[in-house]
This record gives sequence, C-alpha cells and structure tokens, in this order.
Amino acid sequence: MTPRSFLLTQELADHVRAASEPVDDVVADLLAETAAMAERGEASPTYQIAPEQGTFMQLLTRAVGARRAIEIGTFTGFSALCIARGLPEDGSLLCLERSAGWIDVARRYWERAGVSGRIDVRLGEALPSLRDLPLAETFDLAFVDADKTGYPDYVEELHGRMTPNGLVLLDNTLRGGRVLAPETDDDRAVVRLNAALAADPRWETVLLPVSDGLTLLRKR
Repeated sequence: MTPRSFLLTQELADHVRAASEPVDDVVADLLAETAAMAERGEASPTYQIAPEQGTFMQLLTRAVGARRAIEIGTFTGFSALCIARGLPEDGSLLCLERSAGWIDVARRYWERAGVSGRIDVRLGEALPSLRDLPLAETFDLAFVDADKTGYPDYVEELHGRMTPNGLVLLDNTLRGGRVLAPETDDDRAVVRLNAALAADPRWETVLLPVSDGLTLLRKR
C-alpha cells in the first residue's frame, strides 16, 4: 500500500518513481512497515507521504541550504528521515509528535539511516509545544503534516520563528480534490487557508500538485 497522488494513475505513479532517484533499503523497509500498520488498522494510509514527495523534500532541504528544521506531525518518520538526510552534518530537526508508538518505529529507521543524532523529538500536542519555543527567527525549513484544522495556528506560530526566506511546506492542501467540494471540517479549513495564504503579503505562496497538494511558503 504505497501512497500515490490521487491525480495519477498507478501506471503514471510507477513511471514517476522509475524516473526519480530510487529509495534505499532503509526507506523501503520503513514504507513497508508503515503500510502493514495501515493494513492492520493501526494507522491511516493517508498519514504517509508518497516516496517521490520524500525524495523531493530531501532535495529541497539540501538545495535551500537549510540547517535548522522543524516538523509538525512525524508519524512513523519517513518525512523526518528525508529532511534529516538533506541537512548538513551539524544540522538539526525538531519533530513535534503526539504518538510515542509511532516515534518508536521512526527511531529505529533513523538509527539505521545514521541521522538520529540530527533529530530531536518533543512528544505531546503540537500547538502548545510550538508556542513553548522561543519567538526568535530559528528555523530555515518547516514541514506541517498534522490536523488540518490546526494549520492556520501552525502557520501563524511558525512565521515569527522562521528565518528570512525560510520555507514552510504544508501537506495535503488539495484534500484528494475535495477542495472543490468540501465534505469535512478538515476540507473546509484547508479551503479557507489556501485562500488566506494566497492573499497574505507576509508569504510568497505556491500550491503544487505534488501528491495530495504541497503548499510552499517563503517568508518575505
């Protein structure tokens, strides 16, 4: 059960992956274990980003020269692994996650990949943890993949903590296409957020049709 964009057929998704840098054994095993958890009903398959999105995020982290990063919503650690691999040796990633069980899975793969020394985890609800951080321009890169109704607050709290030109990535901003016909509170929250961000002069904003929609925000 490997995630793919709802915009792609399985054949096109296979082509995208074949034309991208292949995943290694660590990532393949992590994706397989996460998929098995979803099949057993221990997690939702929608929590996992697609492999090509992870590769893109790793490339992007390296390309922008990020040194300090933060992630809101870590799940079993694939996105964190990709970001950490894109950081320099002395870089750091702070993960905010509420499930200790998922972090236990993540840590095993971070160790195998040799990036565990770059990653710090704070367990608990993300918004209080974020608000507890110093209000200082600290992070070069942020990835948000958590409760969608919380996205506006996460973006607001991140703004003052991002460095100039800092990059914020928001996942699932197409909601499987339901932004055109919202069905849930999460859908409606994302529709409102997409409109608000496009008009917010503090951010340079683009919503890309990557996987389930990936919004990039550059702090002006």
